[in-house]
Amino acid sequence: MTLFNAEKYRGKRVCVALSGGVDSVCLLHAFKEQAEGCGISLSALHIEHGIRGEESVRDMQFCKTLCEKWGVPLKIQRVNVPDLVRGHGGNLEQTARFVRYGAFHSLLEEDEADLVATAHHADDVAETILFRLARGTGLSGMKAITEYDGIVRPLLTCTRAEIEAYASEKNLPHVEDSTNGDENYTRNYIRHTALPAFEGIHGNAAKHLVEFAALAAEEDDFLQSLAESKILHIAGEERVPVDLPDVLFARACLFCMRQYAPGGGYTRANIGEIEKLKALQSGKKVVLPVSDGLKRLATLYAFREGGEIVFELEYQDGPPRPEEIPFAVGRRTMDHLPTTPPEMGLYTVPSLFSVREADGYAAPDHGIKRKQLFVDLDAFPEGCVVRARREGDMITPYHAPRKTLKKFLTDRKISARLSKKLPVIAKGSEVYAVVGVEIADAVKVTKSTVRRGVIQ
Repeated sequence: MTLFNAEKYRGKRVCVALSGGVDSVCLLHAFKEQAEGCGISLSALHIEHGIRGEESVRDMQFCKTLCEKWGVPLKIQRVNVPDLVRGHGGNLEQTARFVRYGAFHSLLEEDEADLVATAHHADDVAETILFRLARGTGLSGMKAITEYDGIVRPLLTCTRAEIEAYASEKNLPHVEDSTNGDENYTRNYIRHTALPAFEGIHGNAAKHLVEFAALAAEEDDFLQSLAESKILHIAGEERVPVDLPDVLFARACLFCMRQYAPGGGYTRANIGEIEKLKALQSGKKVVLPVSDGLKRLATLYAFREGGEIVFELEYQDGPPRPEEIPFAVGRRTMDHLPTTPPEMGLYTVPSLFSVREADGYAAPDHGIKRKQLFVDLDAFPEGCVVRARREGDMITPYHAPRKTLKKFLTDRKISARLSKKLPVIAKGSEVYAVVGVEIADAVKVTKSTVRRGVIQ
């Protein structure tokens, strides 16, 4: 009997998360049986949480003895989770999970393994789906237990019964967690009562729930991709058309909120507040939650502007910024402060943007999606500055007639609110670039351009 084919992990350094329970022991054994043939370098990791006292220490010792017997290198990490909860608050089970996955990611980041394998199986997926359906969820909640960022789950297609049969056939030892039988825990109730009831209705209930989760995940990915494709990116702002179908509108808004302020804990109620803006006139807005760490620094707004919902993260007043700073691209440096003249690199007046030479260009990581402007860096005249727009500014846009900057922005349907925040590169009243929007014809790239740059 084989639980999975390890060929897909050929040549990898695989670390098995080993608790000592039957699932993880079978996972380690299945890898051990196939490791040499697949060129897999096998190791194991055990986390001793300190939650179950002597029983927890017993599990650790069992894993140590088992790995010594099987010749598998074992790393043990001991963390007193109850102490963490007493000191920092939170839920015991969630804190333990945070510790486990923190250890997994540390292994990967420190290059001690290519993959960390956990023993989650089909019944785990089915239990998670039933729990989330009972609590209330959408398609996204059906992504119950997935593989990501070096975390793999080789047993996801195996049921608990198949794993136990494997353990019996191979005569594998394991330890039992005494809390697994306590049905005061919701998970245990679903495991021992709810899921068996479904299996009584249909013998393959668990596998069918897993298949449903996979189909739901595919449809969720498609809808999410479609929703994101409908978001308008205008001069560094993200806008959601109000006439999108409800299912796409909600997803697009949620995506934007998470882009601007991750960790805000957004709910259906927040989407409902934004949906109310559809019936209101332009200029109306709602305040959205942000993470605790961001509350003192910024406020996230969604407001109606024409036929779109616009998201804006407004920072609280900080140290005053200069009204303008020199624009100089004569040499490369990132060693600058917001109040000193930056050259190649990041600019912060009146809002963040970057300037790079286009050769070997990689998109900046400041999280702002703006139209890339390719320019001749040497075509900017001496004395250019970075600043906000001013009355009397003029521009001769790329391949277009000269006009006032105000008319140019109006023609581009850029609101007065946004135009006040757009950085411009200018000398006197002559504008050579409006960041995220357009360049002047005078700084376009030509056949004679020596240094091609990109502004974003």
